Amino acid sequence: MKKIGFVDYYLNEWHANNYPAWFRDANEKLGLDWELTYAWAELPADPAGNCTSEQWCLDHGVTLCDTLEELCEKSDAILILAPSDPDRHLPYVRTVFPYGKPTYVDKTFAESTEVAKEIFALSEQYGTPFFSTSALRYAEELHVFDKEISALIITGGGSNLPEYLIHMVEMAVILLKDPVAEASMLKQGRQRICRVTTVHGKQLSLIYSEKMSYVISAEYADGTGRQKSVKSAFFPILIEEILKFYESKALPFDPAQTLECMRMRDAILACEDL
Repeated sequence: MKKIGFVDYYLNEWHANNYPAWFRDANEKLGLDWELTYAWAELPADPAGNCTSEQWCLDHGVTLCDTLEELCEKSDAILILAPSDPDRHLPYVRTVFPYGKPTYVDKTFAESTEVAKEIFALSEQYGTPFFSTSALRYAEELHVFDKEISALIITGGGSNLPEYLIHMVEMAVILLKDPVAEASMLKQGRQRICRVTTVHGKQLSLIYSEKMSYVISAEYADGTGRQKSVKSAFFPILIEEILKFYESKALPFDPAQTLECMRMRDAILACEDL
């Protein structure tokens, strides 16, 4: 079996708790021979103290590594988690990328566009293949929007805007195919209405409220439109794409989109302080 290593800030979190079963399912579906074998976490337990790294590894049948370097040496491919702590991604890749192993970096990719560029530079320096995305990239509903979009509304939720904004942004970048030019924000309590204009004048509204579902509403350039609620099983599809990437080392999409997601996210979050 080819060995996958999990790297996390702390292991008892939603992504680390759910990915192992999805990896097993995807491995069987695709007929591959990958196995989650190793894990390492910067913190010895989750912040609430509910589960230690040792207990998490026992529960998931995984070997806990004493150091990140040990995990990198023993693993054939690496998955950097810390989805709620993107500020930890750069320190982790500084250790991981010199080993040249195919690496997936969970959302949000980085804390800023400048940090994202530094991660890309490290990848180029060491020749390490990697990619990063929100799982919403693999929402099947995105495929129904098959014409040029001139105006777009995406709604979504989550416990806080900085962490969950990436999901709406990722879908917007895929659908609009046009770089951000400027952004503004309307604040309604904890709700946010984020407005973006692209370089070629396309209009985007991202509407955030904690309990709001993901819905995409598009107006096409020809004046027609379409709306879809996102209900597909996008996370298992993401896991399949990660395994395919580990197997082939071929990137599943243009990595320039990742930097554009970071630029749009930065432009929107900069409006919080205005």
